[in-house]
Amino acid sequence: MKQALGLVTLVVRDYDEAIAWFTERLGFELIEDLYQPAQDKRWVVVAPRGSGGDSQLLLARATTPEQERHVGNQTGGRVAFFLYTDDFQRDHEAYRANGVTFVREPKTEDYGTVAVFEDLYGNLWDLIEPSGSA
Repeated sequence: MKQALGLVTLVVRDYDEAIAWFTERLGFELIEDLYQPAQDKRWVVVAPRGSGGDSQLLLARATTPEQERHVGNQTGGRVAFFLYTDDFQRDHEAYRANGVTFVREPKTEDYGTVAVFEDLYGNLWDLIEPSGSA
């Protein structure tokens, strides 16, 4: 049997601001943006460039007060997402130049080079170049 994780949901305040942030700041690709009239919502999917569709985020607009309370705090302050790269320095520099806020500076660990950044809502992400990927 073969299985794969299809999508990971990120609860956002607004579709368009989230699309802009991920595509302009991180260079993600907009994969889908389809209106779903039966549910009066959009199906918005973004993915890191070069991922070949193996890892995608579903940007889901918060529609209830409970969901809105979790925007930016989906994992209670822990790192929520792990973005792997084949060139840490390239991406770290590009993200900083694009205004991405890093809350932990680059560090070399046994598993690779890592730094922690915040997305537009404050969710924490690791930018990681795994050891041996260069």
